Amino acid sequence: MKNFIEELQWRGMLHDSMPGTEEHLLEEMRSAYVGFDPTADSLHIGNLVPIMLLAHYQRCGHRPIALVGGATGMIGDPSGKSSERNLLDEKTLRHNQECVKAQLGHFLDFDSDAKNAALLVNNYDWMKEISFLEFIRDVGKHITVNYMMAKDSVKNRISSESKEGMSFTEFTYQMVQGYDFLHLYREKSATLQMGGSDQWGNITTGTELIRRIGGGKGYAITCPLITKSDGSKFGKSEGGNVWLDAKRTSAYKFYQYWLNTSDEDAEKYIKIFTFLDKETIDSLVKEHKEAPHVRVLQKRLGEEVTVLVHGKEEYQNAIKASNILFGKSTSDDIKSLDEQTFLDVFEGVPQASVTKEEIENGLDMIGALAAKTNFLASNSDARRALKENAVSVNKEKVKEEYTITSDDLIANKYVLLQRGKKSYFLLNVE
Repeated sequence: MKNFIEELQWRGMLHDSMPGTEEHLLEEMRSAYVGFDPTADSLHIGNLVPIMLLAHYQRCGHRPIALVGGATGMIGDPSGKSSERNLLDEKTLRHNQECVKAQLGHFLDFDSDAKNAALLVNNYDWMKEISFLEFIRDVGKHITVNYMMAKDSVKNRISSESKEGMSFTEFTYQMVQGYDFLHLYREKSATLQMGGSDQWGNITTGTELIRRIGGGKGYAITCPLITKSDGSKFGKSEGGNVWLDAKRTSAYKFYQYWLNTSDEDAEKYIKIFTFLDKETIDSLVKEHKEAPHVRVLQKRLGEEVTVLVHGKEEYQNAIKASNILFGKSTSDDIKSLDEQTFLDVFEGVPQASVTKEEIENGLDMIGALAAKTNFLASNSDARRALKENAVSVNKEKVKEEYTITSDDLIANKYVLLQRGKKSYFLLNVE
């Protein structure tokens, strides 16, 4: 048994804990749960903190329970929200649950025979059996409206300038989440609930129900809400959320997100989002401060998290894709990329369309560079660049007599033109 609270403290992952929690966890193996919102078929890197909470919990010898909120997902958590969200049907929620479990499997051991093997539960499985009348009779009478109104998640929404206010459905969210804790306390011996610092109110409602109905004691741990040093929101890129599913965010883009973090953030994130020990991290921080331009911290952070989420092979592909822009690479390197990664690498590069027939018949370089595409200003500019040996097709230098054919196609659809080191252009073959 490792001291879980100490592990969270040095990693900067502890915001608050109920008195007695540390002692409770040191006595014996305990079960704790974290809830995940199943409103999408993929988690995103904003979910990585609660995932890492559970992963560290299991590594410290305890049993983690991942709760997929099928029932609460039908309501919508008002915490940190300014408006009510769309509600999903059961079929969609079930599909999302399976996708979420597969992603959690990269971090948690669900399948071993160990006593602390992880569990996945869905609160819809027990909430669907309870009628509204039963709930307000057996649960609702134990929590006063005054108690619920005092929660920040409720106060902030009611006092906001939004005309929509807060629906009764959302107002009851903390009661449903509180009942989850009571249910798992009774059925799975869960004595601890964890979550982000914005969840403190919902979690403590659960501890109240355990005290008032279950006659027992529940505990709470929250972690800080992660922010970026420049004040922008962690987990967002220009295209929105950074997802754990490669179909939504390619491994290349995922790796780039971590690689592009600031020095200050990288020093914080490498403690939170990796399993590296304190000695290794301290050594990396020291090495980074001696030569910040080498970006040792960012590279190791990107490697650790990308391998965790996508595996070693996808990480190596992400490195290869990064080198295509910033290092020496060949035509074969480019052709080995899948279409999505290729488009991510060359996002924002100007494009022009040519027909498949033109490529099959052989497209001359003057046409490719100027006449058909306007990549270069004129035919004479194209000839000059070719004579200067400044033009590449798919990273291979070419002369004026070169002809682009179907053999040059990347993903059967693209040809990459380049003038000099940094000027790129895509031929899109239609």
